[in-house]
Amino acid sequence: MKITPAACGFKPACQLGVFLLFLLLMAGCNHFARQRPAAHSAKENTVTADEKIPAPPVAKKVPHVFEEHGHRRVDNYHWLRDDSRKNPQVLDYLKAENDYYEANMATTGDLRQRLYDEIVARISQEDQSVPYRLGDYYYYRRYNTGQEYPVYARKRGSLDAPEEMLVDMNERASGHSYFQSNNQSISHDHNLLAFSEDTVGRRQYNIRFKDLRSGELLPDVIENTTGALEWAKDNKTVFYVRKHPVTLLPYRVYRHKLGTPVNEDTLVYEEKDNTFYTSLGSTRSRDYLTIHSASTTNSEVRLLDASQPEGEFQVFLPREKDHEYSIEQLGDDFYVLTNWQAKNFRVMKTDLKHAADKSQWQEVIPHDEDVLIYDIEANRDFLAIEQRENGIRQIRLLDWNTGKSTLLPSDENACTMHIGYNPDQGSDVIRYHYTSLTTPASVYDYNTATGEKTLMKQDKVLGQFSPDDYASQRLYVKVRDGELVPVSLVFRKGPKPLRERPLLVYGYGSYGHSVDPSFSSARLSLLDRGFVYAIAHVRGSQAKGRRWYEDGKLLKKKNTFNDFVDVTQGLVRAGLGDPKRVYAWGGSAGGLLMGAVVNQAPALYHGVIADVPFVDVVTTMLDEDIPLTTGEFDEWGNPKEKIYYDYMLSYSPYDQVSAQPYPNMLVTTGLHDSQVQYWEPAKWVAKLRDMKTDHNLLMLRTNMHAGHGGASGRFQHYKETADDYAFLLKLARPQPKPWTQKKPD
Repeated sequence: MKITPAACGFKPACQLGVFLLFLLLMAGCNHFARQRPAAHSAKENTVTADEKIPAPPVAKKVPHVFEEHGHRRVDNYHWLRDDSRKNPQVLDYLKAENDYYEANMATTGDLRQRLYDEIVARISQEDQSVPYRLGDYYYYRRYNTGQEYPVYARKRGSLDAPEEMLVDMNERASGHSYFQSNNQSISHDHNLLAFSEDTVGRRQYNIRFKDLRSGELLPDVIENTTGALEWAKDNKTVFYVRKHPVTLLPYRVYRHKLGTPVNEDTLVYEEKDNTFYTSLGSTRSRDYLTIHSASTTNSEVRLLDASQPEGEFQVFLPREKDHEYSIEQLGDDFYVLTNWQAKNFRVMKTDLKHAADKSQWQEVIPHDEDVLIYDIEANRDFLAIEQRENGIRQIRLLDWNTGKSTLLPSDENACTMHIGYNPDQGSDVIRYHYTSLTTPASVYDYNTATGEKTLMKQDKVLGQFSPDDYASQRLYVKVRDGELVPVSLVFRKGPKPLRERPLLVYGYGSYGHSVDPSFSSARLSLLDRGFVYAIAHVRGSQAKGRRWYEDGKLLKKKNTFNDFVDVTQGLVRAGLGDPKRVYAWGGSAGGLLMGAVVNQAPALYHGVIADVPFVDVVTTMLDEDIPLTTGEFDEWGNPKEKIYYDYMLSYSPYDQVSAQPYPNMLVTTGLHDSQVQYWEPAKWVAKLRDMKTDHNLLMLRTNMHAGHGGASGRFQHYKETADDYAFLLKLARPQPKPWTQKKPD
């Protein structure tokens, strides 16, 4: 029942002929600084002599003592924390850092503008998602030329019918320096629209309602929510999730009846365990509303008949230690995706009567040590399974009638597929998203009865783009403990050897999130200037199944950092980049990765971008008032237990800053970030600047009007992308303009 965005564009790694089909390089445990030819000297300055280098800001030191487990830590920059975000001294410091950034990047002004213009020029100004049918209507979103935000619209009965505009987010965003809507929900009778709005960047959404018959906004406004909302079948009752006012933890589910005071809404569920997050949903049949409570290792689902909004949510299966599950309904049957006795998950079937008794569940898809199941969708004639096998995310279909299992076809050896939005459980057609490192995001409809695959949409790349001009590769690097880490690689074809090109390695490696290689039209601006781009699928992700995740969390977290360093070394040894021009990039938990990597192997990288980095691990995980802290004890550990405190302290980037040379670094943050508070990167930069022994660039760029995701809007965030690219190009100094391969006559 959602007006969901069209193809998001999650994409893969594609293999290139016989080129590097399997890279087996022992990275070893030696420090790469001793192996590199021409490592950067401690006092090397990458800025040319004709550039005037302004003096960097110097943060004052105000010692603040933390004591835990008999251990004493002194934080000289704790004063930079200001929860109100109004302290003049703090704001002045952040502004001084921004001024310093602009002064250092002044010589790239033309390049930054040129990069932005290039990136935007590749994007089709007029764009529309693939419509989906819900009841008598076809729903879609579209973009108008020059506008930053989408227009949501629909047509009744036929795509040839007149358009009915539901909400223009450009109008809603007017007058705000930041705007984001993460949910738009239509009522069962299609007469009312609910939509969310965040105008700060803290991911605290207000929910508004619009009567689509009159075009008027209703007076009901629900504040401080996750943005999620579900309609009951009476078309006047809605359910939503509020966030804790301090920790921002989603923890309470309320029932609201339109036209009644919001402060009189009924609390229907409160999560008492602050290590759990609470979310709201519905089954695809729209017969049931669901409350999903989940921690990193546990989950629990509650159900309510959508036609009985005054009823009580009933637990499907009570939470159990280390048991994660989700449900999919088809008629009277419920299909359970569960890791019960199945590390990589399996699929079981039950009914509501026996839901709480796992011994009565029937196995549908058994556990497979080599296949990780992500998601399922149950249709009348088939079950769709989104899975990962051999590191590749794909979709498999199980025919209920014949028992035949079919893997959706691909034109490439390596790709990524995701199940799309399929509200009709009786349809023979499944919609899915497809992409690769060289193939733009695509939406397909696959007819399960005929086997016919129809391309519904592929993102346009304007200009002279041709996928044949680029090569992608999936390879493996053997790291210090013998594991083989997958790597996805892409570059532009051309005569210049890869060993003479700048190499950019990207990584994340936490929460089981796998950065499946995706096509990026913006990234072409780096590839066309000679960059080799690699994604290191390090442990902490699920690139090789659930074990790969568990081997990169808690007391095994350092595997993530070691993998990234060893992969970088392996790529350089294989001649896949210029040893003098190696760069690294990561954001959020990937920013933690960057922080750990520059402490461990600073001479390996010429430059590093750390976006919104989670770097003050110990202090943050000890403070349960900071958003996200309590919900992540199963990911990082609880430092109130000494074993976790000691381990965290041994890798926490902020705590491990030392008097040594560091690479050129660009660190970014958002003043209103609710995921990683701005003071973590701000303190980190201040400490680095005080202790590092080199003259390399160290810059902090703070978006004073945004949060974790940076600038909002379709084009505005590309200004930050252009700035990031300009930083890399300033250091790498490859071709000043994109080079193209001469095509044969």
